[in-house]
Formats: sequence, C-alpha cells, structure tokens
Amino acid sequence: MKIQPTRALLAAAALSSLGWSVGAQAQEIGRVISSTPVIQQVAIPRQVCNENQVVTPGQKSGAGVAMGAIAGGAVGNQVGQGSGRALATALGIFGGAMLGDKIEGPGTPEVRHVQNCSTQNFYENRTMGYNVVYEYAGKQYTVQMPQDPGPTVRLQVTPVVPPPSPVGAAVPPPGSAPRW
Repeated sequence: MKIQPTRALLAAAALSSLGWSVGAQAQEIGRVISSTPVIQQVAIPRQVCNENQVVTPGQKSGAGVAMGAIAGGAVGNQVGQGSGRALATALGIFGGAMLGDKIEGPGTPEVRHVQNCSTQNFYENRTMGYNVVYEYAGKQYTVQMPQDPGPTVRLQVTPVVPPPSPVGAAVPPPGSAPRW
C-alpha cells in the first residue's frame, strides 16, 4: 500500500514556503519628525445671478393724437370759409393732434425685472497631501502621503542581499580600481 500525501500535509508545505518568502520582508515603524500639509488653490466655478430693474418709457396709445386731430379739424372747419376753410381745417387737425398728444401725456413707464447670470470662479485652499519627514534606523527620509500619518509611519522593509559571487572568483579589496 502506498502512502498518499494528505491535504493537511500539502497545506503545511505551502504555508512553510509562503512563510519563508514573507519572512524576507519586515513590518517596521518609523518615527515622524514633521508632517506639513501640501495646500493647493483650486478654482470652483459657480453660477452667480443678480436681478436688475429696467425702466422703459411707456407706449402711448395714440388716442390723444387721434381725438385731438378730429376735434381740431372740426373746429377749423367751422372757423374757415371758402378756400380758407381747407387751410383752417388742416391747421385745426395739426394743432388738435399736438394738443391731444400733450393732454394724453407720456405713457406709463414699464418696470421689468431682468435676471443676469454668469459663471465666476471662486478659489478654495485644499489639502492635497502631506510632506512627511520620518526617521528610521538613524536616517531621515522624506515622502509625500495622502493623509497625515500621526506620530509614526508603518514601513515595509525588504532587506537587500548581494548576489553570491561565483566560486573561485577573486574579489578585489574595497577602493581598488579594476585591472584590464
């Protein structure tokens, strides 16, 4: 009878290999020295409306001119005789129209409310992020973050391991120049 590996054994093998690769990274904490907000002015378009009163001179009905011309023509026709009657009638019509216009007076002014709208830009200061200076392992680093991290910042540290040198390769001492 052959022994088959069980699922538990496979899971344990997978977890151990995963643990080995995750062990290459470490969660560390850096101490925040300063956190300065990055402020930017942003244009916000808004519609602005205002209402104005517009006064227009009123329209005359024309009734004063018509009534005055009729009355003036009738009076002029009564005053004149013969060939002068036509001239008196014409003068009566003309004078009556002028007098009727004056009596009617100016038209009633019309007041209208007119709304004028336009789009205007208003500027607001917005925090776009934070310039953060933190200390880790005795050195200072600067990074820009979307939020203020508070007193500490979490770091994901991956150690850098130099590649192994080939077997039998001579390693020159530090600071020496290569020879060709």
